[in-house]
Amino acid sequence: MKKKVIVAAMVAGLVATGLFRPVRSAVDDTYRQIRLLVDILQLVREQYVEEVDQKNLVYGAAAGMARTLDPFSQFMEPEDHKEMKTETQGQFGGLGIRIGLRDGWLTVITPMPETPAYRLGILPGDKIVKIEGEITQGLGVEDAVQKLRGKPGTKVTISIVREGDKDPRDFTITREIIKIQSVRSTLLDGKIGYVKLNEFIETSEGDMRKALKGLEQQGMVSLILDLRNDPGGLLSSAVEVSKLFLGDSKIITYTQGRSQPRQDFFADGKAPYSSIPMAVLVNGGSASGSEIVTGALQDHKRAVIIGSETFGKGSVQSVIPLDDGSALRLTVAKYYTPSGRSIHRDEKTKKGGITPDIVIDVSKETEAKLYAQGDELYAKDKAPQSPVKETDRVKDEVLERATQILKAEAVFQQMKK
Repeated sequence: MKKKVIVAAMVAGLVATGLFRPVRSAVDDTYRQIRLLVDILQLVREQYVEEVDQKNLVYGAAAGMARTLDPFSQFMEPEDHKEMKTETQGQFGGLGIRIGLRDGWLTVITPMPETPAYRLGILPGDKIVKIEGEITQGLGVEDAVQKLRGKPGTKVTISIVREGDKDPRDFTITREIIKIQSVRSTLLDGKIGYVKLNEFIETSEGDMRKALKGLEQQGMVSLILDLRNDPGGLLSSAVEVSKLFLGDSKIITYTQGRSQPRQDFFADGKAPYSSIPMAVLVNGGSASGSEIVTGALQDHKRAVIIGSETFGKGSVQSVIPLDDGSALRLTVAKYYTPSGRSIHRDEKTKKGGITPDIVIDVSKETEAKLYAQGDELYAKDKAPQSPVKETDRVKDEVLERATQILKAEAVFQQMKK
């Protein structure tokens, strides 16, 4: 009896000091907050100056709720949910850009090759400050995507602020059906295979295998995997691409969240390209899936990573279908490298992303020219067509450093024999 009295006194003390609250209190708080939403809905329906559609009110409340979480969580109305499904299959309508949030502004992560935005000269790092004259500050990524997309043949005007510019630049872009070319490849001097992976979509692993096989047939002895300005894509695709280079059932990445138990993703027992000397190129436009591949290869010391710090998009979104065809895209976990590093950038501390083994800082102006010169690598029997004047062309220091390292590695291996 005495023990019961002591326990009761301890609980009462904890309640009094605020260190312990009964479960009932939390339930009551939640009920009061939900009741507030119901009251607002009722007041709008009864007293707003014009009659309103109740579904629009509910959808608006749901969208607003998701926006308070992070830039990647989103409530999708049925039509938006349907459109989202087409994107990961490698074809969708739009401008051909990937965007994220930086310092509160919509920022171009990368324009995709051979798309309307690419042809007009939109560059990585460009800030989209207006869409059709409306300021975008505070606008969520997915909301912006919906404004930018539309029927093929229609136009949208965006205002861009580029580093070094005093005034915004206006671009009027005609929307097209965007077909993603996941992989491009060529053989460089010294039998160095070069593979540019533009985005992780359903076909990426198969496209990579095909490209690597073709380079092998041409005599490839080492490999450069270029993930610069690769905004990511499907987690499954990133894992499958990693499996091409990592074997022995090594861990590739893992995810973990507050309500999500840790989930590990492993390589297979054997990998077809587990021993080829390899360099990976990254920059501030490398995000998500490209950071997963880079982090795995770096942690396992499988490749030398060269370039500048990556974007730092390492959160996991789960798309939860709802009864009426709408869906909630919710951030439920974060990605981690095999050694336990969080990929996701903390906006407060600015820590996150992948730091290369060899850091080479490239100015925005140089990166812009390099991006415009990109097609020259694939020119074989014809003079390369480039929007950059001959006198303005720049050297790709990151690619050159990777080539030097792999050539030195080939000489070293030959000496060992």
